[in-house]
Amino acid sequence: MLNITKTAENGAVTFALSGRLDTATGPELEQTLIASLDGVRELTLDFSNLEYISSAGLRVLLGAQKTMNKQGTMKITHVNASIMDIFEVTGFSDILTIE
Repeated sequence: MLNITKTAENGAVTFALSGRLDTATGPELEQTLIASLDGVRELTLDFSNLEYISSAGLRVLLGAQKTMNKQGTMKITHVNASIMDIFEVTGFSDILTIE
């Protein structure tokens, strides 16, 4: 299960994610991002309460990063140690801005 909380202000959008980002929930986040990124200059994904991410979730992040490379910036905040390990092993820590 994945809960997505969106906050938007002045061309900046933050999505706070809680739960699991996997094969079952990745499409939901992908559709939410596609519907929300038009005209956005700054995207923040808050992983404070994200427990798990699978390869399907990584694919969604990659798609969002490609979109934001054309129109602004994207950062991921509050990443826990186990998700950070996944980012490092897959090389995503080199292509994503993680704070």
